[in-house]
Amino acid sequence: MSTTTEDFSEQSAAFQKIWTESFTKLMQAASSFGPNSAPPELLREIRSGILTALAKSWDEFLRSPQFQDSMKQWMDQAVAFRKTTQDVLSRARREMQAPTSNDIDAIMLSVRHMETRILNRLEALEQQMAGARNGSARGAAPAKGARRARRRPARRVSGRTARKNQ
Repeated sequence: MSTTTEDFSEQSAAFQKIWTESFTKLMQAASSFGPNSAPPELLREIRSGILTALAKSWDEFLRSPQFQDSMKQWMDQAVAFRKTTQDVLSRARREMQAPTSNDIDAIMLSVRHMETRILNRLEALEQQMAGARNGSARGAAPAKGARRARRRPARRVSGRTARKNQ
């Protein structure tokens, strides 16, 4: 008989023992009431006994070393499976010369850094322009060598001209 079959039979026996004990406690709780109890009170006490017995049995089961070991093994296998599938998919993407998730993450990080740098530069330019506006509003003379920018009106392109250029 293999070890996995023996482990499974031991775990099944432990699980069966927990349920048997819980139903035994449940029947003891249900039969411990006297005949003078009112039916609604009797039902409340039975319900309370059932819930208490179930709570204890589930607490014992969930805290049992067998259950915790099996959950740990299951979680380890799930993590290993996820890593394996990620590796396989990454290799397949690399072989197809498609971008991997790591490549996309690196690109997103670079774009975020560029975005931050551009926003910082725009804020600095905005502060410079605000300082220049405040200086010219007070009647300050422009700095030496500063040229005044001439604004040209925007050119309008008619529909005919746009079609000719195409």
